[in-house]
Amino acid sequence: MAKKFGDLIYTQEEAPEQAISKAETHTPKIEAPDTVKAGEPFTVKVAVGPHEMKAHHSIRYVELWFAEEGRPFNPVKIATIVWEPEYTVAEASVTVTLKKSGVLYAISYCNLHGLWEARKEIKVE
Repeated sequence: MAKKFGDLIYTQEEAPEQAISKAETHTPKIEAPDTVKAGEPFTVKVAVGPHEMKAHHSIRYVELWFAEEGRPFNPVKIATIVWEPEYTVAEASVTVTLKKSGVLYAISYCNLHGLWEARKEIKVE
């Protein structure tokens, strides 16, 4: 039986036995304010690692998604940041503007260890 796609995404809270040791270096870290003003730009920083960035083993990208309170169809994709092995570090900043509160999700992809999720609630005043 095929798994749902969401069941293939690891988190620090839920990962199979063989993946638990990978959680610290593969789970994205989100830096953003807890509270923002509606319509005002703010910076979201996302980083993965420390993680090697070699062609044979690296973090290839991170996607930012936002599940907005009261929106009938969630989440909304905010950004995709792609990193090239050998030339980059898995860190980026994105300027975001929100109208409503919700949850920001970061999904990182390691070419050897799959998809990893982090999330952060953001309140909009």
